[in-house]
Amino acid sequence: MSAVKPVVVLGIFNADAVYLAKRQPKIGETVMGEDFKLEPGGKGSNQAVAAAKAAGPGGAAHIITRLGRDDFAKMARAVWSDAGVIPEVTEDAASHTGSAFIFIEAATGNNAIIVAAGAGGRITPGDLEARADLIRGAGVFITQLEQPIEAARTGLRLAREAGVTTILNPAPAAELDDALLALCDFLTPNESEAELLTGIPVTDIASAVSAADALLARGVGAVVVTLGANGVLYRDRETQLHIPVINAGPVVETTGAGDAFNGGFAVALSEGMEIETALRFGNATAGLSVTRAGAASAMAGRDEIDALLAKS
Repeated sequence: MSAVKPVVVLGIFNADAVYLAKRQPKIGETVMGEDFKLEPGGKGSNQAVAAAKAAGPGGAAHIITRLGRDDFAKMARAVWSDAGVIPEVTEDAASHTGSAFIFIEAATGNNAIIVAAGAGGRITPGDLEARADLIRGAGVFITQLEQPIEAARTGLRLAREAGVTTILNPAPAAELDDALLALCDFLTPNESEAELLTGIPVTDIASAVSAADALLARGVGAVVVTLGANGVLYRDRETQLHIPVINAGPVVETTGAGDAFNGGFAVALSEGMEIETALRFGNATAGLSVTRAGAASAMAGRDEIDALLAKS
């Protein structure tokens, strides 16, 4: 394979501290937990890992972010090193690396979460301007909404001005202005994010089409609504496609499936795949991720993705 331009991701890393217990403690109370896991998280980090592994030896994935100078920053760098992600990090000594406390109720699986974004919440437009040459040389630039929106806007603008394909995964859900949406070649909301952006409840393919049309009217180039077990709905001004999920085996955990799709989809676009092929590649990446536990640790390698597509 000839060398392809890299995928450049703007996003944050979180260290997720996950506690399983019968119930949450009251103020001033201690309860005994049943299990604990410390896992790498953050949508940007997960997408960069997915992209690096999906690209394989023929491609590259960079992440633009901020980290503190602490043990969680070492964790981030180790995760990226294992996956082949190239870090473009601003070290922020005035803050800490992002972290999330996740309580899971043992009987129901319901959760309560506290996020302390730390350095990731301090990413600035200047961090993007400082890496303008990297962004301009990318094949695809992708970002989300866990870091400040103005940083995302700057990255999308720099990429768009250079003719780089842009993807915005609008998660977590937030109100967005039309000027920002107009910078997006592809917008990749899930059902709830599409509803927040349009006011249209997305419950099936028809309503996903209606939401996509509303987003196209606001200036987005193309919309990919991720529909969980119903696959993805693609809509631009000329084409509509529904791509079903690609079953890679029994579902173990769906955490990170959306990030897997976005990372795989970005790689496919960077390699010049046609849109239907790129969507199937993203679905295969996501399909493999849900067959194993974890988020970053569940991302699939290129050989696995190609093998699944060959038999699907």
